Amino acid sequence: MATVSKYIVYGPADTLRRMPNQLFDKIEPKYLYNYSSSETSDEVHVAVYEKYEKQINASVTLTCIIEFTGKQNRFELQKTGGRMGFRGSSLDDEKQTIDDEVTDFILDFGKRFGLTVQRENEEETEKSES
Repeated sequence: MATVSKYIVYGPADTLRRMPNQLFDKIEPKYLYNYSSSETSDEVHVAVYEKYEKQINASVTLTCIIEFTGKQNRFELQKTGGRMGFRGSSLDDEKQTIDDEVTDFILDFGKRFGLTVQRENEEETEKSES
């Protein structure tokens, strides 16, 4: 099962440019790819986080795609892996998952530096693609 969360962060270009590097320093990804456009100031960062959750005996992978356009950062977080179904008691409610950690970083960074953070809804995305 895959879940996708999308966030758009608006603010000053210098602060937005620092945001991905601070994320990668705080939560180190297993794999990281960076692309910088030679014609424009656009940047794309792709980070893959993998975390083994002992309670469910499965690995959870989070792919984080960050697009910097100068005016905004667009985050796309896609979580895959894990297990679905009945497991008896839910043990991972107390423990924070990797997607929660990244989402909390985005919201906290936005609040500390006075940035505007918006979450994209699935319906808005489907309408704009049609």
